Amino acid sequence: MNKEARVQFVIDKLKELYPTIPVPLDHKDPYTLLIAVLLSAQCTDVRVNQITPLLFAKADNPYDMVKMSIEEIKEIIRPCGLSPMKSKGIHGLSEILIEKHNGEVPQSFEALEALPAVGHKTASVVMSQAFGVPAFPVDTHIHRLMYRWNLSNGKNVAQTEKDAKRLFPRELWNDLHLQIIWYGREYSPARGWNLEKDIITKTVGKKSLIEELEKTSKK
Repeated sequence: MNKEARVQFVIDKLKELYPTIPVPLDHKDPYTLLIAVLLSAQCTDVRVNQITPLLFAKADNPYDMVKMSIEEIKEIIRPCGLSPMKSKGIHGLSEILIEKHNGEVPQSFEALEALPAVGHKTASVVMSQAFGVPAFPVDTHIHRLMYRWNLSNGKNVAQTEKDAKRLFPRELWNDLHLQIIWYGREYSPARGWNLEKDIITKTVGKKSLIEELEKTSKK
């Protein structure tokens, strides 16, 4: 199977498995999505979805958020990890949204990435899920699966993103990045990986990886 056929198999199988695609982080607008994505760094989406209702009950917009102290924000978001950095980022970006963007989340990569604690991945998620702009945010699941499927070399997430954007049609990026995340969680996890359940990797995966896994499972 050549690369083009492998890419098409991935697209078709993911569409079959996930015809409707849930968004992993609970939110009601671009601002609450931005905060949820920021909190999700090195934290599970499940945990974030447990914490954001507590935070948003006090402040679900930048005007209310800046009325809280960094310390108050930190206490609420502590279970998400990295709370000193994240609380400063949330307070700081809320101030900038009020000062520079009339309290609205800007609709450009450049403006989003200029906000405190907002990197390229966070900006990509917001552009994609809040504004429908084609983007391909690469998380650990996508990075792992693109390597397992022999569609990227696995060296770094920037390269994985470039490869994904080059291989997959632009109009599918917003669906695909979410479908791959759900597939990674359900069928191709980092730990407790069962190749028999992982139909995509079994069909299009890196031969050396599959052989190694089969050897290990026979021991």
